[in-house]
Amino acid sequence: MLRGLYTAASGLTMQQRKHDTVTNNIANLNTPGFKQETTSARSFPEVLISRIRGGEAGGGTVVNVGKMNTGVFAEETARLMVQGPLQQTGNPLDYALVSDIQVNGLKFDNGGKAVGPDGTVVYQPEALFVVENPQVAGERHYTRNGKFTVDAEGFVANADGYRLVAANGQTVRYDPANPPIPLVMKVQNPNVLLPEGNGLFTVGANDEGQVVALAAGDQVEVRKGFVERSNVDPTQAMVDMTTAARAYEANQKMVQFYDRSMDKLVNDVGRV
Repeated sequence: MLRGLYTAASGLTMQQRKHDTVTNNIANLNTPGFKQETTSARSFPEVLISRIRGGEAGGGTVVNVGKMNTGVFAEETARLMVQGPLQQTGNPLDYALVSDIQVNGLKFDNGGKAVGPDGTVVYQPEALFVVENPQVAGERHYTRNGKFTVDAEGFVANADGYRLVAANGQTVRYDPANPPIPLVMKVQNPNVLLPEGNGLFTVGANDEGQVVALAAGDQVEVRKGFVERSNVDPTQAMVDMTTAARAYEANQKMVQFYDRSMDKLVNDVGRV
């Protein structure tokens, strides 16, 4: 009985995680450059249930009853880095990236994945803007949010004060007569990006080699006066949120059922 309670409880945790992820996607529908996230579920390892027929002392035989699974858990939260729609703003400090980087011999699906000749999964490389933390010299971050402004010192920066790195590798002050050309870098495997919040990413020390300069044939375009909108599908997000909420309610009812059953076992059956 307790196994069933634990299984239902793990389902509660999983659906809560999924609901939180979808809610965050919906909250960022209007955030430029935001990439939607999905939570993947995985079952706990199956356990083979067996019984001994005839008794162990009497040299009984082991009979396999079957496999049992004891619940599910949220394995990871993956980010869908595919292109979002563009919105024209006319603001000279707004930039949008149109990225469709290809890899020879591979054909990527709508989720940005392809299977190589050896059966390995390959993810489509993505282009990102480079920004720098003005408080820490040389500390660079990456983003798809190309909505910039001018900070108190005249530098081109995002809403959090991180300054845009121009194509010359330096942060620059805004000059209307000579607008900056953003530095764009390629991340060969977008899954190595570590989210820092507010649309900013970084990479770990072991993955710095994944961030490289654009190659001559890479299909990447910077459009001035545009911003890339969130790639969240609002209709699908609402469906996912409703599904998670109903699945949460179903697991909740199972927990209540097991609770009532144990109450009867302890308070009623125990008296007999």
